[in-house]
Amino acid sequence: MKKRMLALTLAAATLTATALPAFAAEYDGSAPITDEEGATVSMLATNSWYSTVDMNKADVVIKVAENAGVTVEWNMIDPTTYTDTVSPMLAAGTDLADIIYLPDLDENQTYINSGMFEPLDEHWDLMPNFRAYLDEHPEIEASLTAQDGHVYYVPVVGLPDNYLPCLMYQTQWIEQLGIESPTTLDDFVEMLRAFKENDMNGNGDTTDEIPMSIMSDFLPQMFGWAFGMDLQSGFYADEEGVVHYGYYEAENYKNYLTFLNGLYEEGLLEMEFTSLTRDQITERFANNITGVTFDYSWQMSQLYSTQFVEYDPEVGGIVVGVEPLSGEYQGYYSGTNPVKGIFGVNKDAQDLDLAIKFIDYAMSEECQTMYAWGIEDLSYTVDEDGNFNYTEQALNDNNWLQQVGINPPNLPYHNDAAATDVLLPTWHVETDKKLAESSHSPWPFIYATEDESEEIQMYLTDIQTYVQEMHIKYITGAESLDTFDNYLSTLESMGIEDLLAIKQGQYDRYSGK
Repeated sequence: MKKRMLALTLAAATLTATALPAFAAEYDGSAPITDEEGATVSMLATNSWYSTVDMNKADVVIKVAENAGVTVEWNMIDPTTYTDTVSPMLAAGTDLADIIYLPDLDENQTYINSGMFEPLDEHWDLMPNFRAYLDEHPEIEASLTAQDGHVYYVPVVGLPDNYLPCLMYQTQWIEQLGIESPTTLDDFVEMLRAFKENDMNGNGDTTDEIPMSIMSDFLPQMFGWAFGMDLQSGFYADEEGVVHYGYYEAENYKNYLTFLNGLYEEGLLEMEFTSLTRDQITERFANNITGVTFDYSWQMSQLYSTQFVEYDPEVGGIVVGVEPLSGEYQGYYSGTNPVKGIFGVNKDAQDLDLAIKFIDYAMSEECQTMYAWGIEDLSYTVDEDGNFNYTEQALNDNNWLQQVGINPPNLPYHNDAAATDVLLPTWHVETDKKLAESSHSPWPFIYATEDESEEIQMYLTDIQTYVQEMHIKYITGAESLDTFDNYLSTLESMGIEDLLAIKQGQYDRYSGK
Protein backbone atom coordinates (compact mmCIF):
# COMPACT_ATOMS: atom_id res chain seq x y z
CA MET A 1 0.00 0.00 0.00
CA LYS A 2 2.84 2.43 0.89
CA LYS A 3 4.55 1.79 -2.47
CA ARG A 4 1.27 2.45 -4.32
CA MET A 5 0.71 5.74 -2.44
CA LEU A 6 4.28 6.88 -3.20
CA ALA A 7 3.79 6.13 -6.90
CA LEU A 8 0.56 8.14 -6.96
CA THR A 9 2.27 11.07 -5.21
CA LEU A 10 5.13 11.09 -7.72
CA ALA A 11 2.70 10.86 -10.62
CA ALA A 12 0.73 13.82 -9.29
CA ALA A 13 3.91 15.85 -8.89
CA THR A 14 4.90 15.04 -12.47
CA LEU A 15 1.50 16.13 -13.79
CA THR A 16 1.71 19.36 -11.79
CA ALA A 17 5.16 20.16 -13.16
CA THR A 18 4.06 19.39 -16.71
CA ALA A 19 1.01 21.61 -16.37
CA LEU A 20 3.06 24.70 -15.45
CA PRO A 21 3.03 27.50 -18.08
CA ALA A 22 6.13 28.67 -19.97
CA PHE A 23 6.98 31.04 -17.10
CA ALA A 24 9.73 29.57 -14.96
CA ALA A 25 9.70 29.89 -11.19
CA GLU A 26 13.24 31.30 -11.42
CA TYR A 27 13.10 34.61 -13.31
CA ASP A 28 15.74 34.74 -16.06
CA GLY A 29 15.28 38.32 -17.28
CA SER A 30 12.83 37.57 -20.08
CA ALA A 31 9.08 38.08 -20.28
CA PRO A 32 6.69 37.20 -18.79
CA ILE A 33 8.00 37.97 -15.34
CA THR A 34 5.15 36.23 -13.48
CA ASP A 35 2.41 33.67 -13.98
CA GLU A 36 0.22 35.26 -11.34
CA GLU A 37 -3.24 36.22 -12.58
CA GLY A 38 -3.89 39.95 -12.12
CA ALA A 39 -0.35 40.81 -11.00
CA THR A 40 -0.06 44.58 -10.48
CA VAL A 41 2.79 47.05 -10.10
CA SER A 42 2.36 50.77 -9.39
CA MET A 43 4.73 53.40 -10.80
CA LEU A 44 5.20 57.12 -10.22
CA ALA A 45 7.01 58.87 -13.08
CA THR A 46 6.98 61.81 -15.47
CA ASN A 47 4.73 62.08 -18.48
CA SER A 48 5.98 63.26 -21.87
CA TRP A 49 7.55 66.66 -22.45
CA TYR A 50 5.33 66.89 -25.53
CA SER A 51 1.96 68.41 -24.64
CA THR A 52 0.32 66.35 -27.41
CA VAL A 53 1.63 63.03 -26.05
CA ASP A 54 0.20 60.96 -23.18
CA MET A 55 2.54 58.13 -22.17
CA ASN A 56 -0.41 56.26 -20.67
CA LYS A 57 -1.54 55.60 -24.24
CA ALA A 58 1.89 55.07 -25.82
CA ASP A 59 2.26 51.76 -27.71
CA VAL A 60 5.69 51.06 -26.21
CA VAL A 61 4.56 51.61 -22.63
CA ILE A 62 1.54 49.37 -23.13
CA LYS A 63 3.62 46.66 -24.84
CA VAL A 64 6.23 46.53 -22.05
CA ALA A 65 3.51 45.86 -19.47
CA GLU A 66 1.75 43.30 -21.70
CA ASN A 67 4.98 41.39 -22.30
CA ALA A 68 5.77 41.40 -18.59
CA GLY A 69 2.35 39.98 -17.81
CA VAL A 70 1.49 42.67 -15.30
CA THR A 71 -0.94 45.54 -14.99
CA VAL A 72 0.92 48.79 -14.32
CA GLU A 73 -0.96 51.38 -12.31
CA TRP A 74 0.61 54.59 -13.59
CA ASN A 75 0.72 57.93 -11.85
CA MET A 76 2.36 60.10 -14.49
CA ILE A 77 2.88 63.78 -13.73
CA ASP A 78 3.72 66.66 -16.07
CA PRO A 79 7.53 66.96 -16.11
CA THR A 80 7.40 70.74 -15.67
CA THR A 81 5.78 70.30 -12.24
CA TYR A 82 7.22 66.89 -11.34
CA THR A 83 9.81 68.02 -8.81
CA ASP A 84 7.46 70.37 -6.99
CA THR A 85 4.74 67.71 -6.91
CA VAL A 86 6.77 64.63 -6.01
CA SER A 87 9.29 66.08 -3.54
CA PRO A 88 6.62 66.64 -0.83
CA MET A 89 5.28 63.14 -1.47
CA LEU A 90 8.71 61.65 -0.90
CA ALA A 91 9.23 63.80 2.19
CA ALA A 92 5.98 62.46 3.65
CA GLY A 93 6.98 58.90 2.71
CA THR A 94 3.45 57.53 2.64
CA ASP A 95 1.10 56.23 -0.06
CA LEU A 96 3.92 55.97 -2.57
CA ALA A 97 4.08 53.79 -5.67
CA ASP A 98 6.05 50.54 -5.85
CA ILE A 99 8.53 52.06 -8.30
CA ILE A 100 9.39 55.77 -8.28
CA TYR A 101 11.25 58.02 -10.67
CA LEU A 102 13.18 60.39 -8.46
CA PRO A 103 13.02 64.16 -9.01
CA ASP A 104 16.84 64.36 -8.83
CA LEU A 105 19.84 62.02 -8.69
CA ASP A 106 19.84 61.94 -4.87
CA GLU A 107 23.46 63.10 -4.92
CA ASN A 108 23.40 63.76 -1.19
CA GLN A 109 21.80 60.35 -0.48
CA THR A 110 18.82 62.02 1.16
CA TYR A 111 16.36 59.37 0.03
CA ILE A 112 18.83 56.55 0.52
CA ASN A 113 19.45 57.61 4.12
CA SER A 114 15.71 57.84 4.74
CA GLY A 115 15.49 54.07 4.24
CA MET A 116 12.73 54.53 1.69
CA PHE A 117 14.29 52.49 -1.13
CA GLU A 118 15.28 48.84 -1.32
CA PRO A 119 18.98 48.02 -1.87
CA LEU A 120 18.79 46.33 -5.26
CA ASP A 121 22.12 44.55 -5.02
CA GLU A 122 20.57 42.29 -2.38
CA HIS A 123 18.29 40.97 -5.13
CA TRP A 124 20.71 40.33 -8.01
CA ASP A 125 19.08 36.93 -8.50
CA LEU A 126 15.95 38.86 -9.55
CA MET A 127 17.84 41.37 -11.72
CA PRO A 128 19.86 39.54 -14.39
CA ASN A 129 19.40 42.34 -16.95
CA PHE A 130 20.54 45.10 -14.63
CA ARG A 131 23.41 43.03 -13.26
CA ALA A 132 24.65 42.28 -16.79
CA TYR A 133 24.41 45.96 -17.71
CA LEU A 134 26.50 47.03 -14.73
CA ASP A 135 29.08 44.36 -15.52
CA GLU A 136 29.45 45.96 -18.96
CA HIS A 137 29.52 49.51 -17.54
CA PRO A 138 31.59 49.52 -14.32
CA GLU A 139 31.81 53.32 -14.36
CA ILE A 140 28.02 53.51 -14.02
CA GLU A 141 28.04 50.95 -11.21
CA ALA A 142 30.69 53.04 -9.45
CA SER A 143 28.47 56.12 -9.76
CA LEU A 144 25.38 54.28 -8.52
CA THR A 145 27.09 52.65 -5.54
CA ALA A 146 26.20 54.48 -2.35
CA GLN A 147 28.51 55.08 0.59
CA ASP A 148 27.20 51.95 2.31
CA GLY A 149 28.22 49.85 -0.69
CA HIS A 150 24.68 49.18 -1.94
CA VAL A 151 23.11 49.99 -5.30
CA TYR A 152 19.66 51.51 -4.87
CA TYR A 153 18.73 52.88 -8.27
CA VAL A 154 18.17 51.83 -11.89
CA PRO A 155 19.35 54.56 -14.29
CA VAL A 156 18.11 56.40 -17.33
CA VAL A 157 21.22 56.51 -19.54
CA GLY A 158 22.21 59.22 -22.01
CA LEU A 159 24.87 59.37 -24.73
CA PRO A 160 28.19 60.40 -23.12
CA ASP A 161 30.10 61.11 -26.36
CA ASN A 162 27.68 61.61 -29.25
CA TYR A 163 25.87 64.79 -30.24
CA LEU A 164 27.83 66.92 -27.80
CA PRO A 165 28.27 70.69 -28.01
CA CYS A 166 30.99 71.42 -30.54
CA LEU A 167 32.72 74.14 -32.50
CA MET A 168 31.12 74.86 -35.90
CA TYR A 169 32.52 76.73 -38.92
CA GLN A 170 30.71 78.27 -41.85
CA THR A 171 32.31 76.20 -44.61
CA GLN A 172 31.59 78.66 -47.43
CA TRP A 173 33.65 81.31 -45.68
CA ILE A 174 36.46 78.82 -45.07
CA GLU A 175 36.49 77.90 -48.76
CA GLN A 176 36.42 81.55 -49.78
CA LEU A 177 39.58 82.19 -47.76
CA GLY A 178 41.20 79.08 -49.23
CA ILE A 179 42.36 77.80 -45.83
CA GLU A 180 42.13 74.58 -43.87
CA SER A 181 39.77 74.46 -40.91
CA PRO A 182 41.83 75.71 -37.94
CA THR A 183 42.54 73.25 -35.15
CA THR A 184 44.94 75.40 -33.11
CA LEU A 185 44.26 78.58 -31.17
CA ASP A 186 46.71 80.61 -33.25
CA ASP A 187 45.20 79.57 -36.58
CA PHE A 188 41.72 80.08 -35.18
CA VAL A 189 42.49 83.69 -34.25
CA GLU A 190 43.93 84.35 -37.71
CA MET A 191 40.73 83.00 -39.27
CA LEU A 192 38.56 85.24 -37.08
CA ARG A 193 40.64 88.25 -38.14
CA ALA A 194 40.15 87.34 -41.78
CA PHE A 195 36.41 86.98 -41.25
CA LYS A 196 36.30 90.42 -39.62
CA GLU A 197 38.39 92.23 -42.19
CA ASN A 198 36.95 90.82 -45.43
CA ASP A 199 33.60 90.97 -47.20
CA MET A 200 32.87 87.32 -46.54
CA ASN A 201 29.19 87.47 -47.53
CA GLY A 202 29.92 89.41 -50.73
CA ASN A 203 27.41 92.20 -50.14
CA GLY A 204 29.95 94.98 -50.65
CA ASP A 205 30.11 95.84 -46.94
CA THR A 206 33.24 94.84 -45.03
CA THR A 207 31.84 95.97 -41.67
CA ASP A 208 28.76 93.75 -41.21
CA GLU A 209 30.55 90.43 -40.65
CA ILE A 210 30.53 89.10 -37.07
CA PRO A 211 33.44 86.64 -36.88
CA MET A 212 32.10 84.52 -34.01
CA SER A 213 28.65 84.19 -32.42
CA ILE A 214 28.63 82.19 -29.20
CA MET A 215 26.42 82.02 -26.13
CA SER A 216 28.45 82.81 -23.01
CA ASP A 217 27.71 79.51 -21.26
CA PHE A 218 29.58 77.67 -24.02
CA LEU A 219 32.85 79.64 -23.72
CA PRO A 220 34.39 77.38 -21.05
CA GLN A 221 33.64 74.25 -23.12
CA MET A 222 35.00 75.84 -26.26
CA PHE A 223 38.42 76.87 -24.96
CA GLY A 224 39.03 75.25 -21.56
CA TRP A 225 40.74 72.04 -22.63
CA ALA A 226 43.12 73.94 -24.94
CA PHE A 227 44.52 75.40 -21.72
CA GLY A 228 44.56 72.05 -19.92
CA MET A 229 41.37 72.41 -17.86
CA ASP A 230 37.86 71.02 -17.73
CA LEU A 231 35.98 74.27 -17.17
CA GLN A 232 32.66 72.62 -18.00
CA SER A 233 32.72 70.30 -14.99
CA GLY A 234 34.97 72.64 -13.03
CA PHE A 235 36.51 69.79 -11.07
CA TYR A 236 38.65 67.23 -12.87
CA ALA A 237 41.37 64.70 -12.11
CA ASP A 238 44.73 64.67 -13.88
CA GLU A 239 46.52 61.54 -15.08
CA GLU A 240 47.90 60.93 -11.58
CA GLY A 241 44.41 61.10 -10.08
CA VAL A 242 44.98 64.49 -8.43
CA VAL A 243 41.81 66.59 -8.38
CA HIS A 244 41.87 70.20 -9.60
CA TYR A 245 39.39 73.04 -9.88
CA GLY A 246 39.90 74.66 -13.26
CA TYR A 247 38.90 78.13 -12.11
CA TYR A 248 41.56 77.96 -9.41
CA GLU A 249 44.51 77.04 -11.64
CA ALA A 250 47.06 79.81 -11.15
CA GLU A 251 48.78 79.61 -14.54
CA ASN A 252 46.41 77.83 -16.94
CA TYR A 253 43.26 79.69 -15.96
CA LYS A 254 45.02 83.05 -16.12
CA ASN A 255 46.31 82.16 -19.60
CA TYR A 256 42.77 81.24 -20.64
CA LEU A 257 41.40 84.57 -19.39
CA THR A 258 44.21 86.49 -21.07
CA PHE A 259 43.41 84.80 -24.38
CA LEU A 260 39.68 85.55 -24.19
CA ASN A 261 40.30 89.12 -23.05
CA GLY A 262 42.48 89.53 -26.13
CA LEU A 263 39.66 88.29 -28.38
CA TYR A 264 37.27 90.69 -26.69
CA GLU A 265 39.59 93.70 -26.99
CA GLU A 266 40.17 92.96 -30.66
CA GLY A 267 36.44 92.67 -31.39
CA LEU A 268 36.68 88.98 -32.28
CA LEU A 269 34.49 88.18 -29.27
CA GLU A 270 31.64 90.68 -29.46
CA MET A 271 30.66 92.99 -26.65
CA GLU A 272 27.15 91.48 -26.49
CA PHE A 273 28.33 87.89 -25.99
CA THR A 274 26.87 87.68 -22.46
CA SER A 275 23.30 88.16 -23.75
CA LEU A 276 23.45 86.40 -27.13
CA THR A 277 20.70 83.81 -27.75
CA ARG A 278 20.38 80.86 -30.10
CA ASP A 279 17.62 82.65 -31.99
CA GLN A 280 19.91 85.58 -32.66
CA ILE A 281 22.68 83.29 -33.86
CA THR A 282 20.24 81.48 -36.14
CA GLU A 283 19.17 84.80 -37.66
CA ARG A 284 22.79 85.74 -38.26
CA PHE A 285 23.41 82.55 -40.21
CA ALA A 286 20.20 83.18 -42.16
CA ASN A 287 21.62 86.61 -43.10
CA ASN A 288 25.09 85.13 -43.75
CA ILE A 289 26.85 87.53 -41.40
CA THR A 290 28.61 85.16 -38.97
CA GLY A 291 31.18 82.43 -39.42
CA VAL A 292 31.66 80.56 -36.13
CA THR A 293 29.45 79.24 -33.35
CA PHE A 294 29.48 76.61 -30.64
CA ASP A 295 26.36 74.56 -29.96
CA TYR A 296 24.99 71.05 -29.70
CA SER A 297 26.02 68.92 -32.67
CA TRP A 298 22.34 68.29 -33.43
CA GLN A 299 22.00 71.90 -34.58
CA MET A 300 24.46 71.51 -37.48
CA SER A 301 21.92 70.08 -39.88
CA GLN A 302 18.72 70.61 -37.94
CA LEU A 303 19.03 74.37 -37.45
CA TYR A 304 22.03 76.29 -38.77
CA SER A 305 22.74 74.75 -42.19
CA THR A 306 19.05 74.89 -43.07
CA GLN A 307 19.20 78.71 -42.95
CA PHE A 308 20.96 78.68 -46.32
CA VAL A 309 18.78 78.28 -49.44
CA GLU A 310 21.64 76.50 -51.20
CA TYR A 311 21.93 73.83 -48.52
CA ASP A 312 21.56 70.30 -49.89
CA PRO A 313 21.73 67.59 -47.20
CA GLU A 314 22.79 65.06 -49.84
CA VAL A 315 25.87 67.14 -50.68
CA GLY A 316 27.06 68.23 -47.25
CA GLY A 317 26.70 70.76 -44.51
CA ILE A 318 27.31 74.49 -44.58
CA VAL A 319 27.66 75.01 -40.82
CA VAL A 320 29.73 71.99 -39.82
CA GLY A 321 31.27 70.72 -36.59
CA VAL A 322 35.06 70.60 -36.46
CA GLU A 323 37.80 69.24 -34.22
CA PRO A 324 38.30 70.92 -30.84
CA LEU A 325 40.93 73.62 -30.66
CA SER A 326 44.31 72.81 -29.17
CA GLY A 327 46.81 75.19 -27.63
CA GLU A 328 49.63 74.30 -25.31
CA TYR A 329 47.40 71.35 -24.40
CA GLN A 330 45.42 68.87 -26.50
CA GLY A 331 41.88 70.08 -27.10
CA TYR A 332 38.81 67.99 -26.23
CA TYR A 333 35.07 68.27 -26.13
CA SER A 334 33.51 67.74 -22.73
CA GLY A 335 31.55 64.50 -22.58
CA THR A 336 28.46 64.13 -20.43
CA ASN A 337 27.66 61.90 -17.49
CA PRO A 338 25.65 58.90 -18.70
CA VAL A 339 23.32 58.79 -15.67
CA LYS A 340 20.46 61.16 -16.51
CA GLY A 341 17.80 59.93 -14.09
CA ILE A 342 17.08 57.17 -11.58
CA PHE A 343 14.27 54.82 -10.55
CA GLY A 344 14.03 53.37 -7.05
CA VAL A 345 11.96 50.48 -5.71
CA ASN A 346 9.91 51.34 -2.64
CA LYS A 347 10.89 48.99 0.21
CA ASP A 348 7.20 48.93 1.15
CA ALA A 349 6.10 47.85 -2.33
CA GLN A 350 2.97 45.73 -2.36
CA ASP A 351 4.93 42.89 -3.96
CA LEU A 352 8.61 43.70 -3.62
CA ASP A 353 9.91 40.83 -5.77
CA LEU A 354 7.46 41.63 -8.56
CA ALA A 355 8.43 45.32 -8.55
CA ILE A 356 12.12 44.42 -8.70
CA LYS A 357 11.58 41.99 -11.56
CA PHE A 358 9.52 44.52 -13.49
CA ILE A 359 12.13 47.28 -13.31
CA ASP A 360 14.76 44.71 -14.28
CA TYR A 361 12.74 43.55 -17.28
CA ALA A 362 12.31 47.22 -18.20
CA MET A 363 16.15 47.33 -18.46
CA SER A 364 16.27 44.36 -20.86
CA GLU A 365 17.57 44.55 -24.42
CA GLU A 366 14.09 43.67 -25.65
CA CYS A 367 12.68 46.76 -23.95
CA GLN A 368 15.61 48.98 -24.93
CA THR A 369 14.93 48.14 -28.58
CA MET A 370 11.36 49.30 -28.14
CA TYR A 371 12.47 52.47 -26.36
CA ALA A 372 14.82 53.34 -29.22
CA TRP A 373 12.73 52.27 -32.20
CA GLY A 374 9.15 51.71 -31.09
CA ILE A 375 7.08 48.80 -32.34
CA GLU A 376 8.30 46.60 -35.20
CA ASP A 377 6.35 47.06 -38.46
CA LEU A 378 4.63 50.09 -36.93
CA SER A 379 7.49 52.56 -36.40
CA TYR A 380 10.45 50.51 -37.64
CA THR A 381 11.46 47.57 -39.80
CA VAL A 382 14.46 45.24 -39.83
CA ASP A 383 16.00 44.37 -43.19
CA GLU A 384 17.55 41.04 -44.17
CA ASP A 385 20.95 42.21 -42.94
CA GLY A 386 19.57 43.01 -39.50
CA ASN A 387 19.63 46.78 -39.99
CA PHE A 388 16.95 48.83 -38.23
CA ASN A 389 15.14 51.59 -40.08
CA TYR A 390 12.27 53.85 -39.11
CA THR A 391 9.15 53.61 -41.23
CA GLU A 392 8.26 56.53 -43.48
CA GLN A 393 5.67 57.81 -41.02
CA ALA A 394 8.16 57.65 -38.15
CA LEU A 395 10.71 59.62 -40.16
CA ASN A 396 8.27 62.27 -41.31
CA ASP A 397 6.03 62.73 -38.29
CA ASN A 398 7.98 63.26 -35.06
CA ASN A 399 4.84 63.90 -33.00
CA TRP A 400 3.43 60.54 -34.08
CA LEU A 401 6.73 58.86 -33.24
CA GLN A 402 6.63 60.40 -29.77
CA GLN A 403 3.07 59.12 -29.35
CA VAL A 404 4.34 55.61 -30.10
CA GLY A 405 6.53 56.04 -27.03
CA ILE A 406 10.11 56.63 -28.19
CA ASN A 407 12.50 57.23 -25.25
CA PRO A 408 9.69 56.98 -22.69
CA PRO A 409 10.52 59.19 -19.68
CA ASN A 410 8.52 56.87 -17.42
CA LEU A 411 10.80 53.86 -18.05
CA PRO A 412 14.62 53.37 -17.74
CA TYR A 413 15.52 53.99 -21.37
CA HIS A 414 19.03 54.29 -22.79
CA ASN A 415 19.61 56.82 -25.55
CA ASP A 416 20.62 55.00 -28.71
CA ALA A 417 23.03 56.68 -31.15
CA ALA A 418 21.92 54.46 -34.04
CA ALA A 419 18.29 55.49 -33.62
CA THR A 420 19.39 59.13 -33.71
CA ASP A 421 21.70 58.63 -36.69
CA VAL A 422 18.93 57.51 -39.03
CA LEU A 423 17.15 60.84 -38.50
CA LEU A 424 20.12 62.84 -39.79
CA PRO A 425 21.94 63.32 -43.11
CA THR A 426 24.91 61.07 -43.75
CA TRP A 427 27.39 63.95 -43.58
CA HIS A 428 26.13 64.89 -40.13
CA VAL A 429 26.38 61.34 -38.79
CA GLU A 430 29.91 60.93 -40.14
CA THR A 431 30.94 64.24 -38.63
CA ASP A 432 29.48 63.37 -35.24
CA LYS A 433 31.26 60.01 -35.16
CA LYS A 434 34.55 61.76 -35.77
CA LEU A 435 33.89 64.41 -33.12
CA ALA A 436 32.98 61.72 -30.57
CA GLU A 437 36.60 60.53 -30.75
CA SER A 438 37.66 63.89 -29.30
CA SER A 439 35.47 63.75 -26.20
CA HIS A 440 36.84 63.73 -22.66
CA SER A 441 35.02 62.11 -19.75
CA PRO A 442 33.56 64.68 -17.35
CA TRP A 443 33.74 64.72 -13.59
CA PRO A 444 31.83 61.57 -12.62
CA PHE A 445 28.59 61.47 -10.68
CA ILE A 446 29.55 60.50 -7.11
CA TYR A 447 27.34 60.21 -4.06
CA ALA A 448 28.27 62.54 -1.22
CA THR A 449 28.36 61.44 2.38
CA GLU A 450 26.30 63.44 4.86
CA ASP A 451 29.39 65.32 6.08
CA GLU A 452 30.57 65.94 2.53
CA SER A 453 27.17 67.20 1.52
CA GLU A 454 27.09 69.72 4.36
CA GLU A 455 30.56 71.03 3.55
CA ILE A 456 29.91 71.19 -0.20
CA GLN A 457 26.74 73.18 0.41
CA MET A 458 28.70 75.44 2.75
CA TYR A 459 31.28 76.34 0.09
CA LEU A 460 30.26 75.54 -3.45
CA THR A 461 27.38 77.92 -4.20
CA ASP A 462 29.26 81.03 -3.07
CA ILE A 463 32.41 79.93 -4.87
CA GLN A 464 30.58 79.29 -8.14
CA THR A 465 28.77 82.63 -7.93
CA TYR A 466 32.05 84.46 -7.39
CA VAL A 467 33.82 82.52 -10.14
CA GLN A 468 31.10 83.25 -12.71
CA GLU A 469 31.09 86.93 -11.83
CA MET A 470 34.86 87.27 -12.13
CA HIS A 471 34.95 85.13 -15.29
CA ILE A 472 32.95 87.75 -17.19
CA LYS A 473 34.77 90.69 -15.58
CA TYR A 474 38.20 89.41 -16.55
CA ILE A 475 37.15 88.62 -20.13
CA THR A 476 35.58 92.03 -20.68
CA GLY A 477 38.33 93.94 -18.88
CA ALA A 478 35.95 95.22 -16.22
CA GLU A 479 38.50 93.72 -13.82
CA SER A 480 42.20 93.89 -14.62
CA LEU A 481 44.10 90.62 -14.71
CA ASP A 482 46.64 92.37 -12.51
CA THR A 483 44.27 91.45 -9.66
CA PHE A 484 44.35 87.73 -10.48
CA ASP A 485 46.41 86.87 -7.38
CA ASN A 486 43.76 88.56 -5.27
CA TYR A 487 41.14 86.43 -7.04
CA LEU A 488 43.02 83.27 -6.08
CA SER A 489 43.40 84.48 -2.51
CA THR A 490 39.68 85.19 -2.32
CA LEU A 491 38.87 81.66 -3.48
CA GLU A 492 41.23 80.30 -0.86
CA SER A 493 39.50 82.36 1.84
CA MET A 494 36.14 81.02 0.60
CA GLY A 495 37.25 77.44 1.31
CA ILE A 496 38.35 76.16 -2.11
CA GLU A 497 41.18 74.09 -0.58
CA ASP A 498 38.75 72.37 1.79
CA LEU A 499 36.41 71.74 -1.13
CA LEU A 500 39.23 70.25 -3.20
CA ALA A 501 40.07 67.90 -0.32
CA ILE A 502 36.45 66.72 -0.25
CA LYS A 503 36.41 66.20 -4.00
CA GLN A 504 39.71 64.32 -3.83
CA GLY A 505 38.22 61.95 -1.25
CA GLN A 506 35.15 61.44 -3.42
CA TYR A 507 37.25 60.74 -6.51
CA ASP A 508 39.46 58.28 -4.66
CA ARG A 509 36.36 56.48 -3.42
CA TYR A 510 34.88 56.40 -6.93
CA SER A 511 38.13 55.17 -8.48
CA GLY A 512 38.35 52.41 -5.91
CA LYS A 513 34.98 51.09 -7.00
